[in-house]
Amino acid sequence: MTITRDLLIGGKDTPAASGRTADDLNPYTGEVYATVAAGGPEDVARAVAAADAAFPDWAAVTPFDRRKIFLTAADLLESRAAQAAEIMRHEAGGTAPWAHFNVALAANILREAAAAITAPRGDVLSAQEAGALGLAVREPMGVVAAFAPWNAPVILGVRSVAAPLAAGNTVVMKPSEDAPLACGLFVADVLRDAGLPDGVLNVVTNAPEDAAEVAEALIADERVRMVNFTGSTGVGRVVGSHAARHLKPAVLELGGKNAVIVLDDADVDYAVDAAAFSVFMNSGQICMSGDRILVHESLAEEFTAKFNAKVDALPCGDPADPSTVVGPLVRPEAAQRVAELVRDAVAKGATVLTGGGAPEGSVHPATVLSGVTEDMDLYHAEAFGPVCVVATFATDDEAIALANATDHGLTCGIITENGTHGLRVARRIRTGIVHVNDQSVADEPQAPFGGIKQSGYGRFGGRWGLEAFSDTRWITLATQHAHYPF
Repeated sequence: MTITRDLLIGGKDTPAASGRTADDLNPYTGEVYATVAAGGPEDVARAVAAADAAFPDWAAVTPFDRRKIFLTAADLLESRAAQAAEIMRHEAGGTAPWAHFNVALAANILREAAAAITAPRGDVLSAQEAGALGLAVREPMGVVAAFAPWNAPVILGVRSVAAPLAAGNTVVMKPSEDAPLACGLFVADVLRDAGLPDGVLNVVTNAPEDAAEVAEALIADERVRMVNFTGSTGVGRVVGSHAARHLKPAVLELGGKNAVIVLDDADVDYAVDAAAFSVFMNSGQICMSGDRILVHESLAEEFTAKFNAKVDALPCGDPADPSTVVGPLVRPEAAQRVAELVRDAVAKGATVLTGGGAPEGSVHPATVLSGVTEDMDLYHAEAFGPVCVVATFATDDEAIALANATDHGLTCGIITENGTHGLRVARRIRTGIVHVNDQSVADEPQAPFGGIKQSGYGRFGGRWGLEAFSDTRWITLATQHAHYPF
């Protein structure tokens, strides 16, 4: 039975003004899973109007009442884990472990946002005038435009709205066309059922062909004061350009070309397990996935043999099968794009160590290559699929140079049994995040999350998230009359 969903505007389920709808496909079967309203610019204007109208009252809600909504939402989300898993499997090809991880982390994002709501924000300033009191206070900005991606839909759907709402803003969310339920309407349902007032969170879904027009209309609306986008670097560049043209701040969390570095003092068996998780969790469709595995030459032979054997044994296919590790990519075109990256590399001299071959529908086999050089597309492009490259290095300097040889700068994993050795290397890696003696995929709701270079700017997480989605104001109180020269 096909699910049918409308837009969420002002707390009401609302059809698109045009009456149009868009199909939401199951990436594994190709069947229509859901039908959603295909919103357009006129629907964006209605949603922004609802958010703008709701802003003054939401900003005035006491921190403790606001916190209660977030804590209730976290509990509700956990109670709906089975529903989330069902939606993610049908809509984005997510396996059950990935879906339950999404729910657990998203619930903790809500709890961390709740904690941040009542944490101290601001400073008491030294004042020039005698008897005066100076304050630097954080205040909400207004309406925030939030763009949520499909790949970790519950995590990133919640993350796109949690900090803005916790800071006292209202939100218009545009979820990905590939997961409008999991990263948009499902998240909104949880918050609405937790007591979020009408109009505070609005959701505009759209047809894929209308995405650019809807996004531009949302960013351009003068009532929108800030933009929040998680997604690919290419689209993020467009979103950031629109925001800059309208003089609106943005938080952009974009793609990565992440490395896992296996130093000469690493535990090889642990490194194999860590690297496999980094590359193949969610079929490589994570911004933090390890595209490049850099191994010290003294360990290369042992590591490569064990790693290839582990990858070759990973179960691929139907996300409904509990044993599946590498499920489908988000759509067949994505699998073909990954296959073309592999074909280009092989044609130019790279070696397939395991995997390769043509995809079956949306499922691309888990693949490991070596000998990838700068003239190959895969050397530069984010794979965003179940593919990685193994390369070797002789010295720490060489490993650091290889890890930094990318325009991206999101995350890095360094595998070592020597913490000081790992920390020395970590300090020289040009990424927003580094994990010593761990792989590249990790997220915690209290930590500052974000990248540098073409991986974006701004930070989510903890107090950094609330600071990103609030303005600092200077307020003074004169406790005695000043003396003026005229």
